[in-house]
Amino acid sequence: MIRSLSRLACVALLVLAPLSVRAQEHAATTEHAAAPAADAPVDFITPHITDGRHLEIPWPNSHLAKEIELPQWAPVHIGPVTLDLSPTKHVVFMLMAATVVALLLITAGNASQKQHATEGRSRGFAGAIEAMALYLRNEVVLPNVGHHGEGFVPFALTLFFFILVCNLFGMLPWGATATGNVSVTATLAIVTAIVVEVAGIRANGLGYLNTIFYWNKDLPIVMRVLMFFVMTPVEIVGKLSKPFALTIRLFANMTAGHIVLLAIMGLIFSFKSWAITPVPVLMATAISMLELFVAFLQAFIFTLLASVFIGQIREAHH
Repeated sequence: MIRSLSRLACVALLVLAPLSVRAQEHAATTEHAAAPAADAPVDFITPHITDGRHLEIPWPNSHLAKEIELPQWAPVHIGPVTLDLSPTKHVVFMLMAATVVALLLITAGNASQKQHATEGRSRGFAGAIEAMALYLRNEVVLPNVGHHGEGFVPFALTLFFFILVCNLFGMLPWGATATGNVSVTATLAIVTAIVVEVAGIRANGLGYLNTIFYWNKDLPIVMRVLMFFVMTPVEIVGKLSKPFALTIRLFANMTAGHIVLLAIMGLIFSFKSWAITPVPVLMATAISMLELFVAFLQAFIFTLLASVFIGQIREAHH
């Protein structure tokens, strides 16, 4: 049952995240529709870090890029609610990330299985993916989730590789960082929170209520009632703060790196001189190396914290 829950969570993670991207496309469309004056400063940072209804693709022109507009579908009306399911830039890159993750893991898994059958061990690309998966399973997920935690391994691996690929897509010249969108990170955090709470219910039964309502049976009845009213709000805030922390940590780290990188490159245009070019380029190269490290680090931290939260609530009755 736990394995089924984990698989359903993996599907929900890949399906719900693209549907959460909403708020930013109108501002991006308006910004691209208005042509700036020749001498006015041009904001090239905001369009890069926000969502929009266009994609940049490589093109042999003076900018080495071309913008293509994404299709806009008629909104879906469900009672009083209107949903705009038209694809946006971040939706496209999330779907690409989900496709890459699926192909990557399925291909590596099949290759590793054949190599183990013929040579007794995996090697090359399949070996590298297997090493990453085994490290996450043996050193991150199982020690933190606790006993009978195998069912949560697929969910944790899906989280790690999906977030990692989304982060790396943002480092491509014509790419976009979907994890720099707070709607995306919030959806990832909400899916994780649902998995955490359902895992707590399955592990503790009615004892799960003790993770919400503080009732210490070792205290005298007067202190027990007093602490109930004092600590129960603290427990509820603690539950809400976990997905909030996951949301902001990933969003802020992935957005900040791009802002710093683009601001450094913008020094060339601010000073309007090619003489200072080597300095921003060297600084941008260093920041890019740091961003590459942060892309792996943030995927690892999100997976680690998700495993820790699951383990904490499963052992709450102790």
